[in-house]
Amino acid sequence: MWGAVAWSGGDRTEARAALQRAVDLGCNFFDTAWAYGEGASEVLLGELVRANPDRRLYTATKVPPKSWRWPSRRGDTLAESYPPEHIETYVRKSLANAGLPRFDLIQFHTWEDAWLADRRFVAKLDELRREGVIGGFGISLNRWEPWNGIEAVKSGIVDAVQVIYNIFDQNPEDQLFPICAANDVAVIARVPFDEGTLAGTITLESRFPADDWRSSYFVPENLAACVPRADALRPLVPAGSTMADMALRFILANDTVSTIIPGMRRRAHVDANIAAGAAGPLPEGLQRELRRHRWDRLPTAWSQ
Repeated sequence: MWGAVAWSGGDRTEARAALQRAVDLGCNFFDTAWAYGEGASEVLLGELVRANPDRRLYTATKVPPKSWRWPSRRGDTLAESYPPEHIETYVRKSLANAGLPRFDLIQFHTWEDAWLADRRFVAKLDELRREGVIGGFGISLNRWEPWNGIEAVKSGIVDAVQVIYNIFDQNPEDQLFPICAANDVAVIARVPFDEGTLAGTITLESRFPADDWRSSYFVPENLAACVPRADALRPLVPAGSTMADMALRFILANDTVSTIIPGMRRRAHVDANIAAGAAGPLPEGLQRELRRHRWDRLPTAWSQ
């Protein structure tokens, strides 16, 4: 099962309750990042693990780029983004935040396939593995660039790839997923709700506080494009279901996907996400209909 731990303000008591609810319902994989609240979400994850000593919970976090640039850009170097000393510093910071002896999966929060030419990061990861403080290594791919991880998968260096995959963003199926399947690399599907549009919660009137990153993502141009496409899906939602449920179950139909990481800040989110997992894939007819809503997009100044 799956989950994501993020933190950018809000009620920590509510967040803790949601996390425990997820464990109680069978969720055992939790993904977070140092960048989510500068370690605050890692603190929550560590608390959760210690509160459930009889459960095997799998933990994943992400090292931020030294350049503090999200997403990475062509021309960024590994030395600027993930030099060996930076990797070690943030792995240790994340371990200290969580109060854990080990993370099952450490990921780079950005990635460029060109970085494979600089193998110093591999030596550092191997060193940390031998020490026992990390398990697998993964990469989180830039928005709408699933091609920019294919060489990493082929290299045999990565154990997992985190990529945007949802009803709109189906293009990882073209090249990335077959390569992952052939090389036994796990696929973590992120942004299953397209930042909210596929949950049915974004409208043309949606506005976000200045300190909420969505204020720079859902610019008028993006809202004008996203909302009509989401509205076109509403008639397809099965009776008694929700758009969010439909979005998750669309992803569950793809056998290459190892896990999905929807947000889970509130208990209601947890209950809905787990229910979608229990319900399984959508009927084949609806799955085929949703495939027609593929939307191939290119990165822009606001796509982050």
